[in-house]
Amino acid sequence: MPQDPIARFHRWFGQARRAGTRLPEAMALATGTRRGAPSVRFVLLKAADARGFVFFTSAASPKGEDLDANPRAAIAFYWNPIGRQVRIEGRVERVHPDEADAYWATRPRASQLAALASRQSARLSSRAWLKARWRRLRRQYRGKPIPRRPTWTGFRVVPQSIEFWTHREHRLHHRELFIRARRGWHRLLLQP
Repeated sequence: MPQDPIARFHRWFGQARRAGTRLPEAMALATGTRRGAPSVRFVLLKAADARGFVFFTSAASPKGEDLDANPRAAIAFYWNPIGRQVRIEGRVERVHPDEADAYWATRPRASQLAALASRQSARLSSRAWLKARWRRLRRQYRGKPIPRRPTWTGFRVVPQSIEFWTHREHRLHHRELFIRARRGWHRLLLQP
């Protein structure tokens, strides 16, 4: 029985954190439009378990629109201090609204206000306008809970494959690929 790739991910993530990696939860997220035009950006991992890898964003942003139109994605982590990276590919699903609400409640108020003030990736006339909008919302919600906009939600990448890459001398890197099968995971070694 091959090693559980989710458990290995957690071990490596912990090692990256202990090694002082700045933002070990930063992951490159690659999406594609309905027609297949690629796009990549960094987001922050907020949960990882047997169900998948979760991040939160605006569903009305380009990445959210990509994921609704073409619900497949790839994510990659690179942790230079420990010489390792993890690549994950799979289908994408939205998290349940209760899960989005629960995470929203953990965000600092200033971040909640920022998510409410911004129409993520829309054209911005000036930073002054955005800051003024944020301050207006701060006054409006003083002493009140800040509502989660329905388009601000989470997405879960349900892994179909997970690759673990370890740096080795002479570019003879060690690569292991886990592919989801009906009864667990199949492990393959890949050439560097």
